[in-house]
Amino acid sequence: MYSRNVSFKLKAKSAAEFTKILEGEVIPLLRRQRGFDDAISFIAPERNEAVTISLWNKKEDAETYNQKTYPEILRALSRVIEGTPKVETFEVGNSTSHQIAASAVGC
Repeated sequence: MYSRNVSFKLKAKSAAEFTKILEGEVIPLLRRQRGFDDAISFIAPERNEAVTISLWNKKEDAETYNQKTYPEILRALSRVIEGTPKVETFEVGNSTSHQIAASAVGC
C-alpha cells in the first residue's frame, strides 16, 4: 500500500471552502480511481495550512492518478490554495485500520 501526502498553503479564511471542495469534488473523483483505498485530510485554519493523505493499493495506481487526475484536482482547489502544493509518496509501513504491519513492507 502507498500513500500520497500533499501539503497545501491555504488562502486566508478558506479552510471551510477547502473542506467543501474536498467533499463535493475531490473525494468523488478519488473514489473513481483504480486502486484508491482511503483519504484523510488535516486542516490548521490558524496557520492556513492543510494536509491530505490518500492511500493506494499499488504505487502504479498512485502514479497514474498523479499524472491523469491530480491536475484536475489542482484546478478545483485553485481558488482556495496558494502556490504549488508539496507532494510526497511513501510506502505504508503500518496501519491499524488496514491491518498492515511493518514486516509486510520489508522493514
